[in-house]
Amino acid sequence: MPPLTIQRALQFWDECCVINMLIKQFSAALIGLMLVASTARADEGAAKQQLASTGNLRVAIAVGPAPSGIYAIKDAATGTYRGVTIDLSKRLAEKLGVPLVLVPYLGSGAIQGSAASGLWDVTFMPVDDDRRRIVDFGSPYHLLQSTYLVAPNSALRTLADANAAGVRIAGVKDTATLRASTRASPKATHIELDGVAAAIELMRLGQADAIALGRASLGGLLAKLPGSSVLDGAFLNSTTAVAVPKGNSAALEYVSKFIEEAKASGLVRRAFDDVGLVSEQIAPLGMKP
Repeated sequence: MPPLTIQRALQFWDECCVINMLIKQFSAALIGLMLVASTARADEGAAKQQLASTGNLRVAIAVGPAPSGIYAIKDAATGTYRGVTIDLSKRLAEKLGVPLVLVPYLGSGAIQGSAASGLWDVTFMPVDDDRRRIVDFGSPYHLLQSTYLVAPNSALRTLADANAAGVRIAGVKDTATLRASTRASPKATHIELDGVAAAIELMRLGQADAIALGRASLGGLLAKLPGSSVLDGAFLNSTTAVAVPKGNSAALEYVSKFIEEAKASGLVRRAFDDVGLVSEQIAPLGMKP
């Protein structure tokens, strides 16, 4: 071993100082990571408490005769539900690690009306200002257009034609679409109904000239009303988004992040494609409600 000179001793001291500094930096980084992980676990715990306080994830869903970004359909033979909101609900429950309980309603208006009931933890619905007072909206996942389906042999050819005295427009009560239709066609008579099936029946009976609904849903009604048609354009351009009852900030942050991940992974796109809605547009990443 070479003799230990003063120069060598100083060099050795410098090397020890560098190693000690690196150890301190690594320890600080490790502590930082541990704190971040601890905070993330705490945030997830708070979200899970708000989203699954009963031990289940209770999702309010709208059920109709045709699938859309909001409406699910029910299989008459098995009683099971299928649709975009069902796929999203299943994945969210899996992510939380809790059982899924679906709470069905005839439309988003009925879901809106039950927001303070404590019967559900999360839902999916079209965004509008009336609802912002009742629920908190998270990330949108669908670009929504609403227009009119008109009866067979109807004289209505444009959206403007619907805004006339004597025109009877059927829609689902308390929905963003019906509110927008009332503003767009104030001269028409609007008929508020509990669900889409009732609107179809009115048109079959010749008691409605048009049905106000999202374009995706209307496309599925054409076969149920032979000879009917969907008007071009839209009287409502909005989004469909995840939502939670007011006062659940941890839940809101969690479900918003979930929707962003679902869009990025292609889950939302596949959910629309699986029910034949291949032309529906997915909301861009990072879009605000």
